[in-house]
Amino acid sequence: MAKKDSDKKWFYKLRSKYRMVIFNDETFEERLIFRLTRMNVLSVLVSLSIIFTGLTFLLIIYTPIKEYIPGYSNIYQRESLIKLNIMADSLKKELERKDLFFENIKHIMEEKEFEEIPEPHKLKNKGYDTIILKKSAQDSLLRLEFETQNLHNLYFSEAKENSGQNTVSIRNLNFYTPVEGIVTSKFDLSKDHYGIDIVSKHNTAIKAILDGTVVFSGWTLETGNIIALQHKQNIISFYKHNSVILKKEGQLVSAGEPIAISGESGEMTTGPHLHFELWHNGVPVNPEDYIIF
Repeated sequence: MAKKDSDKKWFYKLRSKYRMVIFNDETFEERLIFRLTRMNVLSVLVSLSIIFTGLTFLLIIYTPIKEYIPGYSNIYQRESLIKLNIMADSLKKELERKDLFFENIKHIMEEKEFEEIPEPHKLKNKGYDTIILKKSAQDSLLRLEFETQNLHNLYFSEAKENSGQNTVSIRNLNFYTPVEGIVTSKFDLSKDHYGIDIVSKHNTAIKAILDGTVVFSGWTLETGNIIALQHKQNIISFYKHNSVILKKEGQLVSAGEPIAISGESGEMTTGPHLHFELWHNGVPVNPEDYIIF
């Protein structure tokens, strides 16, 4: 019974009415009067707590303040990371295709079978743009030129038909002399000699004739150390029988920049010299028509 009486007293205390009066300190005049109960005061405090909690929650969600909360990631950072991941995956696939392309070049020069380069796949990602890797026209040209390297009769006919056009299209380019020396063997398509042989001092620097990109840098049994450059207007230059190659595949070079050291590597050589070839649109042209040696 005593416990029930105490519970009733506690309940009645919550409902007991109190009056809060605000007086004027000088005149003791009553200014404001509030009639309150403990229940009312508790209800107001709980309601204010809920309101302030909800406002704080909304403020964190819909304002940049959430970025300062430890462990909460930035939405822009997440988007950037996803885009970078997609780009890295695309670059990986493209590098694999490039590696296969250069391996095919080596196989073609060594008269081996080559593998077909697969077309790049479209990357599909929800909520983001699709990245499509396009095939380079320069790569296609270089590959076609190597694949048909032994079809000499075809090159011979194309050279005759397009010789006037090639002369007009690249005549105005300023070619840099690859090496100073004496031309001992001329350009002759009828003898399957698609370049010229230049005799110079041993260990002389071989220089790029134009700005370009190294598309092949390697060694073959017949022509030794070879380096090939891709230039603008579908021009490709070959430098063969070098003793040392100074550049790697994929590097950019400037006109006049040393790319190799002259020598007599390979079986098809009679002494230190540079075998230089100039190709335009997949057709060999006479370097002496455009370069002063």
